[in-house]
Order: sequence, then C-alpha cells, then structure tokens
Amino acid sequence: MTTSRIDARFAKLKAENRAGFVPFVMTGDPSREEALEILKGLPEAGADIIEVGLAFSDPMAEGPPVQRAAQRGLKAGMTLRGTMDLVAEFRKTDQDTPVILMGYLNPVESYGYARFAKEAAEAGIDGLISVDCPPEEAADLAAAMDAEQLSLIRLATPTSDDARLEVIARGTSGFIYYVSVAGVTGVKEAQAASVAPAVARVRKATGLPVAVGFGIKTPERAAEIARVSDAVVVGSALVDEVAAALEAGEPAVPRVLAKVRTLSDAVRNARN
Repeated sequence: MTTSRIDARFAKLKAENRAGFVPFVMTGDPSREEALEILKGLPEAGADIIEVGLAFSDPMAEGPPVQRAAQRGLKAGMTLRGTMDLVAEFRKTDQDTPVILMGYLNPVESYGYARFAKEAAEAGIDGLISVDCPPEEAADLAAAMDAEQLSLIRLATPTSDDARLEVIARGTSGFIYYVSVAGVTGVKEAQAASVAPAVARVRKATGLPVAVGFGIKTPERAAEIARVSDAVVVGSALVDEVAAALEAGEPAVPRVLAKVRTLSDAVRNARN
C-alpha cells in the first residue's frame, strides 16, 4: 500500500539525519498560472514533499488564512480534475518529489473513488490526506487507493489514545500526519515539549514516519519541531504570503518561494 516516492524520500531524509520540509499550497491560489509556477519552484526552494490543498467550500479544519486561500482557488476555477492536471504539469519537470493531495472527502466521493485513484496515479500524485474521512468509513477509498499503489495518509491528534492509534495505523502508508494542536490551522502554536513524546508514541504505534503540522509559522518553531519529528508541515504562513502579495499588488510567486527557502533552511539545519 506504500507509494515508492514517499518511502524513497523518507529513506533519504533518514540517511541525511534530518527532518523533511513539507510546504502546503492551495491549488489555484492566487491563479492557476501562479500556482503552477509556485509548485514548480518548491523543490529548488527546499521542499522535500509537497502538499497541495484541494479547494473546497467548507474546509472545516482550516483557520481563516487557508479558508481564504480555498476561496481564491475556487474563484480561479480550480476543481479536483484541474488540480490533478496541475500536478501532471509539475511532473513534466520533476519526477522525484512526492506530491500529496490534502482536502475533504466530498469532492473525491463525488468524483468516484476508483476514477479518482486511477487518474491521480496517472497525474503523478502519490497520496491523499482526507481530513474528514475516519478509518471506519474509509474501506472503499482505501481499496481504490491500494489498487493504484497510492498512499492513504491519516491524521493523529493529541487526543488519539493507543487504541485509536492502532485503528489509524491500519491501512495507512507513507507517513502519519500528526496534528500538533487542538483546533484549526494557523491559530495556536505547536510546542516541541508536547510534540516530542507524542511523535515518539505515534511512531511506536504505527511504525511509520511522522510529519507534524498545524501551528508552525516561524523558522524558529519549524527548527524546534524538526528536531523531534520526521517532517515539518507549514501551510498558513505560506498562504499568508499570497494574501500579502495580493494586498500589496505584488507577484505572489517570489514571496512564497522566499518564505519556503527560509523555513526549509531552518528545518534542514535544525539538527546540526
């Protein structure tokens, strides 16, 4: 059930004794053309794995910055099929960097699980994080993903006890996404002191690498989390750069990629 690109990337990170940097960017934000340019620039800016958000009208786990990014993506006309086309364009110049879609079940279910998995694999997508699809409801989706050798990546949270982690681990591949704070994205700050034992517990229970997201905005915080996790996910801080560029009447691409470089450098050097 494991996508080879994801496994290869985490093996490389382990060999280099460092955490990976995982930027989250919203599909079509602020436009399809700029989103594609951002996507293509992420690996050189330091992205080890890329999360692409699926624009959705009711992103319940997201704070205001990502909610607004989703609205911009929808306004730009982005759809699930359009997002897969975006990744297919990215794959013309990059065959190595894992790409994960992150979003909500409604668009995927409406599209059809088998059709989604087949077309996602053809586009060069490696996995899916479906925020609102619990393991108990995921059998059909998991079977479709497995058939195409795509990773279904699940979330663990501060409230996931050992019994729940056992359930989460079943059928999960690639890595576990650990939500470091209770609540929505971009509001509270992650604390390494509480994240470290949680990551160790999730690793032990699942046998998978653990990427930590929610509540990481600054290079300092990213470096702290990089010392205790396998990967660091940053999203709100990047979509904030898009919003700031639009407000200032500036191009979004240079601002986003500059922020990625700053954060990825902090993660890359955290254990030195």
